[in-house]
Amino acid sequence: MPRRIWGVIGCCAGLLMETQVALAQSAPLPPLQISLGTTPQAGELAIPLQILLLMTLLTFIPALLIAMTSFTRIVIVLSLLRQALGVQQVPPNQVLIGLALFLTIFIMRPVGERLNTQVIQPYLAQSITTQAALQQAVEPLRDFMLRQTREHDLALFIQVSGAPRPNAPPDVPLTALLPAFVISELRTAFQIGFLLYLPFLVLDLVISSLLVSMGMMMLPQTLISLPFKLMLFVLVDGWNLIVSSLVRSFQ
Repeated sequence: MPRRIWGVIGCCAGLLMETQVALAQSAPLPPLQISLGTTPQAGELAIPLQILLLMTLLTFIPALLIAMTSFTRIVIVLSLLRQALGVQQVPPNQVLIGLALFLTIFIMRPVGERLNTQVIQPYLAQSITTQAALQQAVEPLRDFMLRQTREHDLALFIQVSGAPRPNAPPDVPLTALLPAFVISELRTAFQIGFLLYLPFLVLDLVISSLLVSMGMMMLPQTLISLPFKLMLFVLVDGWNLIVSSLVRSFQ
């Protein structure tokens, strides 16, 4: 009985193999071809190299967002404002970072429009090469950073690097401009944060003096001062003042 079963299985396997061979002979499979685009012209990068360059640039987007835009100043000012109010987790970090991101997009809109007109559209129309597009993309960002960078900070990095003194803005090297822009943004953000702290500090001193004079030294000061800080911030329309001041500081 087992021999008959194995015989039937062998016959079925043979029929399947003969059927596959017949189908392959009667209808051969079409050749498979993989193409990555047309042959690049002279001065253009190959398609695989362009894809590799694009993926590399995508990994640097967070660093570029922090180092070359208004994001650093905005997020530091908002964080200092939260500490001045005395609320450590309100608004949460996600809200502050989201607000800083949208304000950055709003402030950097002229730079983005200039990039789209001078770089992205000509590159998509294949009127400029990849190297030329990368070189022209730096110029709008360079102009923005130069307007916000102190000459003292820029001179520091140029002197330390040993580079010659630039005669025009296009001659400023990015290796010196980027760190100078970052420390200038940090200085400006701390200046704004100091001015934000002053009214809340005065309010804390007044409430602390009142508690001491009333003999309520064991009562936590923040428990009393926090509602008054929030009331003061709401009455003066604080969010409108902070956002408008941040936007105007870049103009």
